[in-house]
Amino acid sequence: MVQERKCIMKRDAESKQHKKWRTVSTIIQSCLIVILIVLVGMMMFEIEHLQGTARVINYAGLVRGATQREVKLEMSGCQNDELIQYLDDILSGLKYEDGNYDLISLDDKEYQKKLDEQIHYWADLKEEIQKVRDVGYQMTNIVDMSEKYFHLADETVSAAENYSEKMAKDIRVLEIVSAIDMFILFCIVLEQMISGVRIAKKNKILEQRAYLDVHTGLPNKSKCEELLHDMRLITEPVACVMFDLNNLKKANDTMGHSAGDQLIANFARILRNVVPAKDFVGRYGGDEFIAVIYDTDKEHVQEILNQLQEEVDLFNMNRKSIPISFAQGCGISTDYKECTLRTLFDKADYYMYENKQKTKAGRKDII
Repeated sequence: MVQERKCIMKRDAESKQHKKWRTVSTIIQSCLIVILIVLVGMMMFEIEHLQGTARVINYAGLVRGATQREVKLEMSGCQNDELIQYLDDILSGLKYEDGNYDLISLDDKEYQKKLDEQIHYWADLKEEIQKVRDVGYQMTNIVDMSEKYFHLADETVSAAENYSEKMAKDIRVLEIVSAIDMFILFCIVLEQMISGVRIAKKNKILEQRAYLDVHTGLPNKSKCEELLHDMRLITEPVACVMFDLNNLKKANDTMGHSAGDQLIANFARILRNVVPAKDFVGRYGGDEFIAVIYDTDKEHVQEILNQLQEEVDLFNMNRKSIPISFAQGCGISTDYKECTLRTLFDKADYYMYENKQKTKAGRKDII
């Protein structure tokens, strides 16, 4: 009982420690999940914005090329007001996010500065185009202004591309942080799984120790009581046999308690070897043992008891110590219309007591 209490206390202490760590890890895990959700949201926003930036770069490049085409058309005497309106709409969309081209305004100072310069110079260039229409391109500065405008448009495109690269770097940073977050989450979950398996194994070992008799290696009284506590009616032939050692007190008084412990251990070993492995053998307490034999009959039980007596006699012949002597009683389910394992135990205990009294009187009855 002392060992059982120690095992239970140790199991409870480890369970509390495990629950404490599990609570901490759950809090950390929850925080990491929240951070991961935020990071994923930020990445989705940045990726969507990056797609808009790519569209800006594309249309800013179109403005650069289309303006050169417009200048060439005007110089050749072909007026194209639709192309001028197209360029106006794109520049307005780049600046104010309006128009029909689904453009966004980039939140970058360098880009906005270059775009303002380009738009301002575009107004000057349109005035120069009008002069070309009025007096011919030879009397204007359209060529030089066109080259300068191309240079300004190119700088606007470059500024948009630089902004796009910065966004791409930010997304990569978010991806790395998200990967680290997921890795830590994976490690925590894996550790929880491993810890859970380890705790389960420890609890199983501690539970086995709690129900194990240290002197004999057999299930102890707590395990025996757990088995006998099953109040279901027996539907298959089962036998319950009680054993009581006769010489334990003599061994303790004459040779010490270590000799008594050895006597108990020797009988336990012989009993466990004789009773089939599929059946239950336990130490009920002190000098008492219990065996539960399943799927059996009286003849089979008698064979086991005869073999047990033979093994005990053989053991006594080869030892000079106090011989093993025992009394036994048996209750078998086929003798009763309805019974539980507790019923058979009580009958076995009663018959064992009778057998012990008869043994003291010099008589031996087996069943």
